[in-house]
Order: sequence, then C-alpha cells, then structure tokens
Amino acid sequence: MPADPQVGDVYRPENIPGLVFEEVRIKAVDETVEGPRGSVEGAIIAEELHQDGAREEKTFAPGYGEFFTGSGGDVEALALALPADELPGLPPAELETLSAGADDILDQARSKDWKAASATVRAMRSAWKTFQGGEVPPRLGPLLSDALRGLVRAVGDRDPASAREAAIDVAQAGLDLQLRNRPPAEIDRARFELWVRQLLVDAAADDAGGVVGDLATLEWIRDRFAHTLEKVDLIRIDTHLVALRTAVNDEDLDGAGAEAESLRDTLAGLGP
Repeated sequence: MPADPQVGDVYRPENIPGLVFEEVRIKAVDETVEGPRGSVEGAIIAEELHQDGAREEKTFAPGYGEFFTGSGGDVEALALALPADELPGLPPAELETLSAGADDILDQARSKDWKAASATVRAMRSAWKTFQGGEVPPRLGPLLSDALRGLVRAVGDRDPASAREAAIDVAQAGLDLQLRNRPPAEIDRARFELWVRQLLVDAAADDAGGVVGDLATLEWIRDRFAHTLEKVDLIRIDTHLVALRTAVNDEDLDGAGAEAESLRDTLAGLGP
C-alpha cells in the first residue's frame, strides 16, 4: 500500500496466483469515522475485489489499520485497539465489580444460592449503569448489556447451567473493556482462566463439542501470555493441557472436567 494513498490508487494485499487474490482500490481519503473513543480523522475508504469477483467496502484508519470491512451480512468491524485506545490507571471500580460478581455467580449458581446470586446481579446492574454514564466503546457496550440481561434472566429462572454460562459471557465482555487499562498479556491470562471455567461448565453439561472447542481456545490463548510466566509455571500449565488433550481425544468428559479443576488450582497458585 502506498505511504500516501490517493483516490484511484490500487494495491494487492494478497496475490498468490491460483490460491488467493485481493485487489483494493482507494475510493476516498481524509474521511472521518467513529472509533472506540470518538471521531477518527484521516481514514480512507476502499473497495476490495476478491478472487471470486465479489466486492466489498473497506475502511482503514490511522492508529488502527483495517477498521471495517463488510458485504451484506458478512462484517468485520474493529471494536478496540492498543495503543490507540489505551487509558491510564487501573480499570474503573465498576468493571471490577462486574468481574468479581461474575466470578461469584459461577459459584453461587453451582451451589444454587439464588438469594446471594440475586443480590450479586443487582450490584452488577448498578455498576454497569454507572459505567455507562462515561465513555464506552460503541461496539463493546451492547455486548456487555446483552450478556448482563442474559444473566438476569438465568438467575431469575434459577437455572444453574444458564446462569454459569451467562456469568462467563459477562466476564469475557468485561475483559474487553478492561483491555484499555491492563496489559494485553494480563487480559489473555484472565481469559485463559475463564475458558477453563467454560470447559468445566461444558463438561458438566456433557457437551463434548463445547469441550473440544474450549480446549482448542485454551491452547491458542496460552501462546499469548506464555512469555510472562516462569518456566516452571509454564511447564505445569502445559502438562495440564496435554492431559486435557488426552482426555478429550479419549472422549472422557469426566476426566477432562477433573483435569480442568486441577488446572484451575494451578492457575490460582501462580504469582501475579
């Protein structure tokens, strides 16, 4: 791509004859688009031609790179980027309340302590309402709102499985927002821990497909924060992952659940 793109310029980000082809033509420059923290100036609008002859519109923005691309119902939209959207200081207290509340409900739903779960949900809703009074990335806010509504319904219905699923959804959406205040590797480690809990939920529900997907996700996320761990701690985590892979390949969901519990204990014992 030229360093100073102008209307009419053409470049080919992917071009392997017989395998893949993408040709992008610049349609407009110096555009303003709405980003996670407000207006972003200097964006460019392009049209992409694919190997099959299909075309779609793409937007690139300074500090973000590819910002939006889509055709029909197929959309890839950037929600947040670092360092462009990084904020100083620790995550707001409201996000900590959401994270801690989701963690509590995972245990409260399992023990069917619905009185405590209802109180936790009320505190989470109050925290989210307060947080929404500030600056919320427009593509992330609705995700957490939807997840929280699902949690309210599940707790109201006293459905342990649905409540645990919804609590994980809230926690994952909350981590997206905390990314602005915490190092990416730290967020990925927190995601890893959540996916261990997701595997436990799926194993308890005898959802073999879910467990397979959970483990694959764990194996990918592991690579994102492995460099932050002491070698001995990384070996311990990898040992659990190998054992989990064996259990999954053997279609042993009980064994996978037991190994996931052991992995949780290991993660809890790691340093910051």
